[in-house]
Amino acid sequence: MTTIASVQPSLAELFTPKLVTTLREGYGSSDLRRDAIAGLTVAIVALPLSMAIAIASGTTPDRGLVTAVIGGFIISALGGSRFQIGGPAGAFIPLVATTIAVHGYEGLAIATFMAGLILVLIGALRLGTYIKYIPYPVTVGFTAGIAVIIFVAQLRDLLGLTLDKAEPAEMLHKLPVLWSALPSTNVAAIGIAALALAIIVAIRRLRPALPALLIAVVAGSGAAILLSLPVETIASRFGTLPTGISYQGLPGLSLNRIRELIVPAIAIAMLGGIESLLSAVVADGMTGRRHRSNCELVAQGLANMASALCGGIPVTGTIARTATNVRAGARGPISGMLHSLFLLAFLVVAGNWMGYVPLAVLAAVLVVVAWGMAEKREFLSLLRASRGDAVVLLASFLLTVFVDLTAGIGVGIVLGSLLFMHRMAEAIEVRTATRMVEEDTADDPAGRPAYDTRRGADEDVVIYRLSGAFFFGAAATVGAVFDRIGRSPKVFILDMAGVPFLDTTGAYTLETAVHKLEHGGTAVIIAGAREPIARTLAHFGLVEPRIGIAPTVEAALATARQRLAAG
Repeated sequence: MTTIASVQPSLAELFTPKLVTTLREGYGSSDLRRDAIAGLTVAIVALPLSMAIAIASGTTPDRGLVTAVIGGFIISALGGSRFQIGGPAGAFIPLVATTIAVHGYEGLAIATFMAGLILVLIGALRLGTYIKYIPYPVTVGFTAGIAVIIFVAQLRDLLGLTLDKAEPAEMLHKLPVLWSALPSTNVAAIGIAALALAIIVAIRRLRPALPALLIAVVAGSGAAILLSLPVETIASRFGTLPTGISYQGLPGLSLNRIRELIVPAIAIAMLGGIESLLSAVVADGMTGRRHRSNCELVAQGLANMASALCGGIPVTGTIARTATNVRAGARGPISGMLHSLFLLAFLVVAGNWMGYVPLAVLAAVLVVVAWGMAEKREFLSLLRASRGDAVVLLASFLLTVFVDLTAGIGVGIVLGSLLFMHRMAEAIEVRTATRMVEEDTADDPAGRPAYDTRRGADEDVVIYRLSGAFFFGAAATVGAVFDRIGRSPKVFILDMAGVPFLDTTGAYTLETAVHKLEHGGTAVIIAGAREPIARTLAHFGLVEPRIGIAPTVEAALATARQRLAAG
């Protein structure tokens, strides 16, 4: 039997940027070429997205590019993830638009700087782990809600509507204004948006390696110019764009402004932390690497402070661009730094040409972004998983859409906590053979002892035993232990006989671990899972024949030996 000892990293190791780690490992010309190609690829994707997100947020497109240049460079240079790409994110659109509508851009800049300070403080105090304690239904709910908000916000430019007054930020006020403006629909705008959407869909299906978003923007802009279409462009709405970056400071900063903006600042910090760590986790899953959460949050905070001082908007790690960076063959953080430098070159050299881009085309780009971030399959799966998870999901979703993001996340977390406590109470009631209150015991110095690991006589079989309730609060710890499996055994047996309760976040963590083991050629067998737990696992595809199911560890071992004997 083998015991895995947890080695606690030093403080210096926790806050060492991945750039330093990468350079220590050795970095040559071939690595630089790979990072340059990946950086250029991501920059081509980020160029239209950064402008579109800034416009949808209620500000000018150049502020989106400034954010990607300044914030993206700092995140890559100082962050705790090898592959993280920073920039303006679609998830921020409703929050930024509301802040600008209420407090103006100067208010947004102050709130963004304050959010950066909050993130630095969270990271420096090593509190980044607690940001992960958000139930999975809440994450899916507010993400889907943001996707709906982004889509509705594009209707004005997609349809070429002319509004008599400023477009409201709140959904309940926005919809009547858009409805009353329908008679002003511009057929040319609809046509150019449809062309852009068709190009994006066709390229992603037929030639996914090509930069579909940039090609759609160039083609749509070219069609509008050649056909002299009467559509609104970046230049017609915003005028000539600046072709450089300058220090702007925080005009209007005062104690009263700080008091007014503390709530938006906290919301920006929390959303930025959540998005950046989710993006880092996605990169870890694609590459098998491990990010440093608190180092990443400190870098995110510094990036937001710098972005605010230079006229940008909130910046965070972006999942789609980070995934693109990984697929493009990036070697390390230098690819993200080069991506920012490429964007700066685009801004300086081609800034004047960007004014010809039709707003309907950029709206089409954001519609694609909204469709991609909606997590439709996960949403429907959670609706069917259980009544409690469905309530948490719908509450987060509806409050995000019709109230605001802060309410969606806050209420979702409270409901998720209440649901967990209710389920834990039910689990305790079932255990009538044991005392209802256990004596206090000292905690393991390395953290909650979630696992009792042992290895059978056969070196090709690894056995883990889960003990205790596996819920969203324990998901990060359990996931980290799975990530520390040093090799890919032929058979991995997970003993769940000691697990009285499993929620959807825990099941999602297990599915992620199983997916990683499958890629390594490992067969997975789950033993001793109770019927309610088996049903939860089934919602995430953890059923036969994908994995083996056994009533006991002994039966699982017998099945493992049969598989090994069969070759």
